[in-house]
Amino acid sequence: MIKDKYAVVTGTSRGIGRAVAEKLAQCGADLFVCARTRTDEFEEWVTQLQIQTNRKIMSVYFDLQDENQIKEAFLQIKKASVPIDILVNVAGCVYSANFQMTGISKMKELFAINYFNQIQFTQYILKLMLKQHKGSIVNIASSGGIDGNPGRTAYNATKASIISTTRTMAKELGKNGIRVNAIAPGLIDTDMARNYTPDSIMKLELENTCMGRIGKAEEVANVVEFLASDAASYVTGQVWRVDGGM
Repeated sequence: MIKDKYAVVTGTSRGIGRAVAEKLAQCGADLFVCARTRTDEFEEWVTQLQIQTNRKIMSVYFDLQDENQIKEAFLQIKKASVPIDILVNVAGCVYSANFQMTGISKMKELFAINYFNQIQFTQYILKLMLKQHKGSIVNIASSGGIDGNPGRTAYNATKASIISTTRTMAKELGKNGIRVNAIAPGLIDTDMARNYTPDSIMKLELENTCMGRIGKAEEVANVVEFLASDAASYVTGQVWRVDGGM
């Protein structure tokens, strides 16, 4: 059950993040939906989601490359003076290049966005969870962080780091009533996948997937909803693959 709980979801401007926000709201949660920039389209989506679900949906804007904006976003959430029960870290970016063609500057850029600053935001939100001695954190990693798919050295490394940190956090925070899990999606039908996965690679991955099709963002959101809910009250430190059997 997640009814009447408060959740923070990053990366809700599109794809998996938006699907997760919609799923949690439909299941009765009130939300802080985070995006990088304010747009009319995003605000219209927030308004419609509020109307459709009759839940409180509060927009929060910050850039994961800007540490000051991350802190300001946290202070905005803290100022609402509500218990934060759920944090879902979805926001991130991808970069495709072979190992020899991946410069250190690009590695640092991806780690800043996909790992370091995401961890910083989690540490801020964790302060609120620790006060109430309960909470559920779900980190969106990637099957690439486990399998090491070719052509994505930097991206895979950031997601492997998220997986490792998820397990460590679970061991440290269990005594505080806080569960931490990760989801490792495979090939999911999002703008990011379509724009950054060459047709040849997508074809190969589909051929090597048991279900023989691309996944839907909603199918990842379904697993997030379970891990965030009380139904998963004895599940922590796990990495759930949502990949159609890659």
